[in-house]
Amino acid sequence: MEIFELIKTRRSIRKFTDEPVSDETLNKIIEAGTWAPSGLNNQPWKFAVVKDDGLKEQISRLTRYSKIILSANALIAVFLDNSESYDRTKDCQAIGACMQNMLLTIHSMGLGAVWLGEILKSKDKVRELVGGSEDLELMAVVALGHPLENGGKKGRKGLDKTVFFRK
Repeated sequence: MEIFELIKTRRSIRKFTDEPVSDETLNKIIEAGTWAPSGLNNQPWKFAVVKDDGLKEQISRLTRYSKIILSANALIAVFLDNSESYDRTKDCQAIGACMQNMLLTIHSMGLGAVWLGEILKSKDKVRELVGGSEDLELMAVVALGHPLENGGKKGRKGLDKTVFFRK
């Protein structure tokens, strides 16, 4: 699929089938994330992959989106490694670019995903559950799998509403 079409057709998917996602596929998704740009090429990201049903159950109790977590075939928790950080704003932007790479790769593979941010209210508990060091700060959890739904047909504001200056 051409990249602009891929960008325009990606949607947040919140319901998944029971079909598993292979470790090879998860590795490719994470590798795509690691190719995102970062300031000074510091690559400030770390990942925790969760496929275990018991651990997903524990994580699901930390968010109001528990049904999404329990339905997902896998979770990829994306952390900012503060020990690698040199500029918080740039590093957070790099994490966002990393996650967009992952979401587009997931969509290109015919899989679905949603980026969960509300779980950040429990970021320390998630970090503890996956055995992360104190330097790791949860930025989001990507829930993914084989889609059971197509996702919405959301439009976007036009350029006339988003570009406020041009000279």
